Amino acid sequence: MEKVIYDEKNGLWYELQGDYYIPCLKLPEEEQQPIGLWGQRHLRHLKQSHKVLYYNLLTSGKLNSHIAEIDKQANDMFFRLVKELAEKENITEELKSNDQMLWVQKMNNIRNRVTEIVNKEIIYA
Repeated sequence: MEKVIYDEKNGLWYELQGDYYIPCLKLPEEEQQPIGLWGQRHLRHLKQSHKVLYYNLLTSGKLNSHIAEIDKQANDMFFRLVKELAEKENITEELKSNDQMLWVQKMNNIRNRVTEIVNKEIIYA
């Protein structure tokens, strides 16, 4: 028996594995983009809660670009909201130089609140 055969009806190559011919399939090439914390969270959410969407994106070759876009949106939203809330709550560099511990407390509070907002609005939506 031949190790590899080509089926002209469907245009697929088949490889002999034991007694069976298995189609030689591979995913489309996809441009690799860096994925940050937010993208990794969204990817984990897709794998656990939205398996059909995850596999559709994976097999179409759009998963990495989708995750990179979500990561960028979440990152932009996070930094924008932290800046807006810090200005709104009057957390300035002057406060930082006068009372560092209070500044750290307030900034950590803002970052935690904004993390919850980004998770709800973008990552787990």
